[in-house]
Amino acid sequence: MGKTYAGARLRRLREERRMSQAELARTLGISPSYLNQMEHDSRPLTVPVLLRLTETFGVDPGFFSERDTGRLVADLREALAGELSASRVAPSELAELASRMPDVARVLVQLGRRNQALSEQLADSADGRHTAGEVPRSPHEEIRDFFYRRQNYLHDIDLGAEGLAAEIGIEPGEVVRALTARLADTHGVRLSAETGDRLHHYDGPTRTLHLSPRLRPGQRAFRMATQLALLECGAELDRHAAEDFAPGSPAHALARIGIANYFAAALILPYRSFHAVAEELRYDIERLTDHFGLGHETVCHRLSTLQRPRLRGVPFSFVRVDRAGNMSKRQSATGFHFSRAGGTCPLWNVYEAFAAPGRIHVQIAAMPDGQRHLWTARAVTRHRGGWGEPGKTFAIGLGCELRHASRVVYSDGLDLDNAAAATPIGMGCRLCERLDCPQRAVPPLGLPLRIDQNSGTFVPYPVADSAR
Repeated sequence: MGKTYAGARLRRLREERRMSQAELARTLGISPSYLNQMEHDSRPLTVPVLLRLTETFGVDPGFFSERDTGRLVADLREALAGELSASRVAPSELAELASRMPDVARVLVQLGRRNQALSEQLADSADGRHTAGEVPRSPHEEIRDFFYRRQNYLHDIDLGAEGLAAEIGIEPGEVVRALTARLADTHGVRLSAETGDRLHHYDGPTRTLHLSPRLRPGQRAFRMATQLALLECGAELDRHAAEDFAPGSPAHALARIGIANYFAAALILPYRSFHAVAEELRYDIERLTDHFGLGHETVCHRLSTLQRPRLRGVPFSFVRVDRAGNMSKRQSATGFHFSRAGGTCPLWNVYEAFAAPGRIHVQIAAMPDGQRHLWTARAVTRHRGGWGEPGKTFAIGLGCELRHASRVVYSDGLDLDNAAAATPIGMGCRLCERLDCPQRAVPPLGLPLRIDQNSGTFVPYPVADSAR
């Protein structure tokens, strides 16, 4: 076992329990000076002390383990880009801050983003585009961050959905039947065909759930499960949404829908059975879609939620983008950082997927900090069903850190140990540290360019030698 330093987490846990160092030291059977050294990371946590801490505070041992900080470090780099470019902060200091004091790091991220928003507002005012007050973020962006902060896993909701699945008899091939019976027997809800353009509509006064005949069986089951969540778990949905949003606000209403959708996925794909099959099939998405009778996107999204304590699956990141690079869904159980400023990286294989729809593309991608990920991507297309009616096409990406890749079938035949085989990508051109990338679309943030009217370079925005 490697040495574990968790002074900030230990100190905060003790303070939350309102215990003095002397009281906790007495409970652990160690001296106050020894505890003080552990809280200041002068000494690591030993196995006997760690076991006594988990017993004393009732927390999982993973609470004190070294945490993945890649996502938080990336957020810090983005929020403090100006400080980094001016060399007032070293990248190594951001990594240490994220590891030792993550809560302080998150506050700095919030302050940095607020400062950037104010700077943009001032720039707009100077250009005559004055806006009164800070430009609010959209409720949909707030909801994406709601799940992002929770690493795309809601423990109570997941457990509740799994319990209901066992109660009503959710099984592959029997999902629609079980949901139909529950809606009718418990809530008096009958099903009817939706004749308009809507995919579904619930009429409360008549207790009728209208479903479009254009829905495939898996889509039909998902919308039935979502409506069941709204009928049975309203108080729970309110409680979770109110953790971040004021009741009655648009974000609160959207959060309730998002949590209900999470419940629906956990109901039709119960955690333990889905996790067991996913492990057995080594996360083969196509075989999972066949086994459970659901779509590619639904299965990928559920795979990104398998983070139950003591029964964790591979920690995946999930993304849905269109051809223009607009990211409509992004959830992560890992440290992978999704760009907030500008587009994502054009070298990422999610864009290659559009060239061959229906085929799964595999890529080993390396971030600027050296972290490597295994990514799968597949384009999916949806149509309303009529001739000449417009459809919509997305690329669905699912990725994990390379240290987990051997558990995934898509790693077979790849040279996972060869760093040179990875495709170098970044978090978006504006913030990317890869100064010599020929695909760069905008100049790197805060760095002077080498401008020479007598020569040109393959790299579109060469940086001055003094800035390297």
